[in-house]
Amino acid sequence: MSASHQSAPFEVLERLSGNATPIGPDITAHTDVSGAVVVSTCNRFEAYVDASSPAAGIAAARTAITNATGVPADVLDSVHEVRQGAKVAEHLFAVASGLESVVVGEGEIGGQVRRALDEAREQKTTTSELERLFQRATETQKAVKNSTAIGRAGRSLVRLALELADSRITDWSALNVLLVGTGAYAGATLAALRERGAEAVSVHSPTGRRQFSTKHGLPFVPTDEFPAAVAAADLVITCTSREQPVLSAATLAAGGFDGSVMIIDLGLPRNVDPDVADVAGTTLLDLETIRVHAPLEELQATDTAREIVRDAAAKFAGEGREISAQPAVVALRKHVFEVLERELARGGSDEVAEALRHFTGMLLHTPTVLAKDAAANGNAEDVFAAVETLFGIDARPAIEAQAPAECPVFRAS
Repeated sequence: MSASHQSAPFEVLERLSGNATPIGPDITAHTDVSGAVVVSTCNRFEAYVDASSPAAGIAAARTAITNATGVPADVLDSVHEVRQGAKVAEHLFAVASGLESVVVGEGEIGGQVRRALDEAREQKTTTSELERLFQRATETQKAVKNSTAIGRAGRSLVRLALELADSRITDWSALNVLLVGTGAYAGATLAALRERGAEAVSVHSPTGRRQFSTKHGLPFVPTDEFPAAVAAADLVITCTSREQPVLSAATLAAGGFDGSVMIIDLGLPRNVDPDVADVAGTTLLDLETIRVHAPLEELQATDTAREIVRDAAAKFAGEGREISAQPAVVALRKHVFEVLERELARGGSDEVAEALRHFTGMLLHTPTVLAKDAAANGNAEDVFAAVETLFGIDARPAIEAQAPAECPVFRAS
């Protein structure tokens, strides 16, 4: 099931992305599912499923997502779209390259896609086909970054948020900034603040982690001092993975707030309760506002990036078709070499045996190449038929066990 800022209601996206329980293992618990990788970010939730059929993948993902997030099945049914085959690769490659992000070309998503694969490996829910898919996605992301203006000039979600805040801030160096959260966005946020001249930056971690503040030499705000720190700040930036808001009107009241503060909420689910906007003196900038103000991408750079993605997806599909003929080729080579070894066992010199093995390998080279070419052109079935007709070898049971299964991706629309 995939939901993104482009297609899903913000409330649904919050519920899907806010779930802290790993969903991949629940998806693969289905008997017809071999693997699953879940990409969950502030603006996106996607499940890539390797299953025996699209129907099996849909059923498994739908059940697991509903159970884990509490999003009703009828809501999922009303928004999801299934991609199969080359469309799956093209979509993931575009996502990893930042072409489907709030800010086209933003850099964080590539790392998030890589982390999704790492998490699936830890949960033991990957398959060879999913590994190949996600590894090619990373390669494509790097190609887009290195070959287009999007990779060089793409602005991150953090940087866009600060650009939107520029109109209300006259002197960044005079700001008292509180950074809430020490996860993936913390480093990027601090770097962007430094570029603008912000000097007085303190850090609060809802989990109490001090490593980030220590590493960067920043003051750490403990939990009991958090309300006062919020009330004293000129700018508060939040991005944590907490399922409940970490800042609310009650937090401001507890800190004795009576001034003015800009709050930038990059969290999903929301880190900041909407009631903060009702407090006099506050300005709340959240993901929905950032999305509305996201700049148009450079059309030429986007077209070039899309072409790179399409070419990579086509190459990925061709590789998959080549792989589909491997069981027939393997069966043929095994059969021929087994016959050869039986004959060599009758006797003969080592020199003759070596020469015959070399001759057999050379003889099989051309059929192997032609088989791969046929498969790449979508004619893998002809390869199996030829091997069966000429040698009496039915390799189809092998392909049923080894061939890449359908890999649907669910996307809200």
